[in-house]
Amino acid sequence: MSKPVLRLVDIWKSYEDLEVLKGISFELTKKQVKVVFGPSGSGKSTLLRCINMLDPPDKGEIYISGQNLMEPGVKLNKMRVKIGIVFQHFNLFAHLKAIDNVSIGLRRVKGFSKEEAHSKALDALMRVKLAEWADHYPAQLSGGQQQRVGIARALAMEPDLILFDEPTSALDPELIGEVLQVMLDIAKAGTTMLVVTHEMGFARAVASEMIFLDEGVIVERGTPNHFFESPKSERVKHFLRQIDVLYGRHEELLEPSDREVNG
Repeated sequence: MSKPVLRLVDIWKSYEDLEVLKGISFELTKKQVKVVFGPSGSGKSTLLRCINMLDPPDKGEIYISGQNLMEPGVKLNKMRVKIGIVFQHFNLFAHLKAIDNVSIGLRRVKGFSKEEAHSKALDALMRVKLAEWADHYPAQLSGGQQQRVGIARALAMEPDLILFDEPTSALDPELIGEVLQVMLDIAKAGTTMLVVTHEMGFARAVASEMIFLDEGVIVERGTPNHFFESPKSERVKHFLRQIDVLYGRHEELLEPSDREVNG
């Protein structure tokens, strides 16, 4: 059996006296999509920052394709190439065109020639339906287009997995659908993804498993069908009712066939 792409073992993280993560453990295998959801302050973004070691955990083990990132002597910069990340805010270079925002990592981190990096970057922009916008600067793009450039940037590096930290939370409502559709497309194409999101329509469509995080612990986990048909925890039931009021409108943005991917 192949090793999991991601394996977390008893991850703890505190900031002074505040315990944010309290013993998080789970695995993510190739081509899986896991969705982490929960209230603000539950530790979701901190979890992603721990995984790519932007903010290392206090204790526990993080394995990326079998390599423990917590071991002494691990070359973190080399390992981070295996982990793509799409942030809430787009973090694009304002002075670079879309194509250059996507290709810069290929050139500086992977050492590709300018021509090869340009070709791979264009392929990635095609995957997010932005090839015709390749020569535009971020200021000339909508928020949804900028986030799709961010996704293309992650895809171009061909990481083992991509982390998404609430990728639609900074977008105007009318722009959310285009980003969700791109995420659906790349998920169905076999991209290994760990997604922090409140977009339950997306979760229902593509999640292999959903994990409800609250106060730094995993309260409940299961398939989308489990959560939408028979969640066990009263905390989860209450949260899903709130989410349905606030975010349920976006499920209608997904094509009917997408909603049936997992069941």
